[in-house]
Amino acid sequence: MAHDGQDIAMNAPVILPDLLRQTGAALVPVEKLFDTAKSRVRARVSEGGRVSGALIEAEQTAAHGLAWLATYVESLRQMQKWAEALDAQGKFGEVEHLIQQIAFGEYLSQITGGIQMNQGEVVRLQDLGLAPEDTRVLHEAAILTLTQGGNTQAARARLVTLMQEQSANVTVGASGLDEELEMIREQFRRFAVEKVEPYAHEWHLKDELIPMEIITELAEMGVFGLTIPEEYGGFGLSKASMAVVSEELSRGYIGVGSLGTRSEIAAELILCGGTEEQKQKWLPGIASAEILPTAVFTEPNTGSDLGSLRTRAVKDDSGDYRITGNKTWITHAARTHVMTLLARTDPSSTDHRGLSMFLAEKTPGTDEAPFPTPGMTGGEIEVLGYRGMKEYELGFDNFHVKGENLLGGEEGKGFKQLMQTFESARIQTAARAVGVAQAALDVSMQYAIDRKQFGKALINFPRVSGKLAMMAVEIMVARQLTYFSAFEKDNDRRCDLEAGMAKLLGARVAWAAADNGLQIHGGNGFALEYKISRILCDARILNIFEGAAEIQAQVIARRLLD
Repeated sequence: MAHDGQDIAMNAPVILPDLLRQTGAALVPVEKLFDTAKSRVRARVSEGGRVSGALIEAEQTAAHGLAWLATYVESLRQMQKWAEALDAQGKFGEVEHLIQQIAFGEYLSQITGGIQMNQGEVVRLQDLGLAPEDTRVLHEAAILTLTQGGNTQAARARLVTLMQEQSANVTVGASGLDEELEMIREQFRRFAVEKVEPYAHEWHLKDELIPMEIITELAEMGVFGLTIPEEYGGFGLSKASMAVVSEELSRGYIGVGSLGTRSEIAAELILCGGTEEQKQKWLPGIASAEILPTAVFTEPNTGSDLGSLRTRAVKDDSGDYRITGNKTWITHAARTHVMTLLARTDPSSTDHRGLSMFLAEKTPGTDEAPFPTPGMTGGEIEVLGYRGMKEYELGFDNFHVKGENLLGGEEGKGFKQLMQTFESARIQTAARAVGVAQAALDVSMQYAIDRKQFGKALINFPRVSGKLAMMAVEIMVARQLTYFSAFEKDNDRRCDLEAGMAKLLGARVAWAAADNGLQIHGGNGFALEYKISRILCDARILNIFEGAAEIQAQVIARRLLD
């Protein structure tokens, strides 16, 4: 005789009835499980009643697993809010129903059996110190229904059938955004389709900089001043609008979607930490793209450990600074006008407390002379993807920076100033990841429709349609988590945790979508002429920059446990 779980699986309809009640009911025991897991992990990483950084490192599997569990719980919570809001508006159609059903079915199954941190690392509940009696909360009827009948082959196939009925370039499922944000999405989607997508692959293959004409057009559309207040020459729009713009431009090409990141980081630094004079001087030019900035933080031997930076800034008799040291992985360095440059002003310090931030002016370079400014040299780093702005190593030897360009006019504040920008930077990176994942779905869906094998289109094979369905579902999950973090930021609520979760999940979703997309292409996906080969290379960086996945999980865990 079959037990209950088997009965549910065998009799599950394609569309689960009473779905929102079921998914809402499933959240309660999952949240309870998370609270227990947090208590167990905190006990393992505490010493003398306080959380120990050394113990968090020693117990990384448990700590990072807790971060992933928290990310899944928050993802399901936001998907429930999304679904309920659409239902109240009469917009919760069959596509949205299937996305919600499959998302809950899959993520609840992973919580129960093991969360996929990446292809080779799965964290299970016992890794978090949970005993069998702790996991009995997952035996609730709603969870059993969703895990057994939510993410089925029939449900995935039906979703893909509905996706095929939509016109090209349409986002799968209602976004849940208001009319103004949807108008912004449409505007930038049209731009990406007309001005970016037809040329992006050639830029990538030739390893060319994105043409200045694109930057000029984006400037006219307000991309570089999107969130800069109007009194400083910007549009004063929301971080949610920034997320939508970044997503759609990155859907066209991650390089174009990332152009605004440089300006966003620089503007945020100046807005949060700059003097009024610095705001008046720099922000209008950044907003108009007359001033192109680049972020100069990382050093060859430090990576994510910014507190151990060695580049030094020495104040001379005139009150100006001379900077000496080496930097690496500097994006868009050659043709920019100003560097937000982190350097050590206190030579006796050995951690972040001796660091200061500078607005270091430079002359934009040319192909023949990429770095003409005295005291500065540089060389290109050849990379797999993310090529449109190029990456560079930079060397500074007595490089001159005006004293008035010390951010905030006070030494020793650089690291704190940089930390203030991480929320916005990670929200934007999460949005870029959603865009890259969507690009993978776009090209793979079309290929699966066009490509015939064994007498029928690839899309008619269940494991192909299943991959496409899961791309669409996880893109929506990552999208809702990203929008949530942006809305929190717009409401002046601390959101480093939410932004970190969105970035952590978004990067994994982008890589999975690109990897599965290449698999759908088969051998052709391995050929440089196919766009999916570029998208795969572009997706890979998302798990590394703005905080590698391991660092991101560490930061999330620390916030959860403190």
